[in-house]
Amino acid sequence: MISLPGPLVTNLLRFLFLGLSALAPPSRAELQLHLPANQLQAVEGGEVVLPAWYTLHAEVSSAQPGEVPFVMWFFKDKEKEDQVLSYINGVTTSKPGVSLVYSMPSRNLSLRLEGLQEKDSGPYSCSVNVQDKKGNPSGHSIKTLELNVLVPPAPPSCRLQGVPRVGANVTLSCQSPRSKPAVQYQWDRQLPSFQTFFAPVLDVIRGSLSLTNLSSSMAGVYVCKAHNEVGTAQCNVTLEVSTGPGAAVVAGAVVGTLVGLGLLAGLVLLYHRRGKALEEPANDIKEDAIAPRTLPWPKSSDTISKNGTLSSVTSARALRPPHGPPRPGALTPTPSLSSQALPSPRLPTTDGANPQPISPIPGGVSSSGLSRMGAVPVMVPAQSQAGSLV
Repeated sequence: MISLPGPLVTNLLRFLFLGLSALAPPSRAELQLHLPANQLQAVEGGEVVLPAWYTLHAEVSSAQPGEVPFVMWFFKDKEKEDQVLSYINGVTTSKPGVSLVYSMPSRNLSLRLEGLQEKDSGPYSCSVNVQDKKGNPSGHSIKTLELNVLVPPAPPSCRLQGVPRVGANVTLSCQSPRSKPAVQYQWDRQLPSFQTFFAPVLDVIRGSLSLTNLSSSMAGVYVCKAHNEVGTAQCNVTLEVSTGPGAAVVAGAVVGTLVGLGLLAGLVLLYHRRGKALEEPANDIKEDAIAPRTLPWPKSSDTISKNGTLSSVTSARALRPPHGPPRPGALTPTPSLSSQALPSPRLPTTDGANPQPISPIPGGVSSSGLSRMGAVPVMVPAQSQAGSLV
């Protein structure tokens, strides 16, 4: 095959075809080109023949020996018009997959297209110019036909949307990625028993099948068929209906339980640490705590028992009243803790005429009375600021 001429050569050849037809003297023969009026359809991947032929009608005879045809086929897409085949002076040039059905010269100009693709759809024009054996033009004609390349459905994909358990709702979807014209869908259940579905549960345009309130009897193999005018493709999905909670529910319950236990353990640990932190400051001995003030003990006249208790606290000096007013600057003796806790009765003096009465302690019982009754004064230990006994 000779390579196809460029666009400039193509336009030049077409101009020559039209120029020869316009400059030719009136001919007694009339050329008629015949092409189908209806649109031709073909399937992608196959082949098609675009039928075309011409006739010459003369005054004397319908056949003219030695006639030479010049043939050109053009394809016009959305952007430009392109030449796909030409036969000029006994030489044929064409694109790959394009050829004439019959050997030239011939009045049958049919064109064969192989390995069709969807992009091959569109208008095809056939132009023919016929000359006699002397080179005189006998006639010219050009006509156009329409080709539509159809695409069968590509294998669809089936999917299950939802959790297939008893009482739940699921949707079976089916989609074919490519087809021409658009496909329609049909869902059937093949196993364990055949069942076909219709609207409204079936959407033939979108390819979805809605199954509500699932039961165990609805389990099986579901087949989706995508079909158009030139082909059919299918896919299937197996529906298994479970009676228990789904795996996602079980996993969620387990995760929730673990999280709850973790939070509970954290709260217990936090409470324990907080209680321990509150107990530690009370038991700590502060190094900078101030020691309690030591109270003065009685002198030699005071007697303390061996067991550490104060058996008797009697101080004659403390019991004697002052003989006169205190002198300026003189210190007044301070009674001891025992004398403060258990005030002693005042002893009678011999200096005065009237003896001082014995002052009772609160409750109406005097100190001497308590002594006769066997009462023993007790020393109360002092307590530091931190709470420990000193």
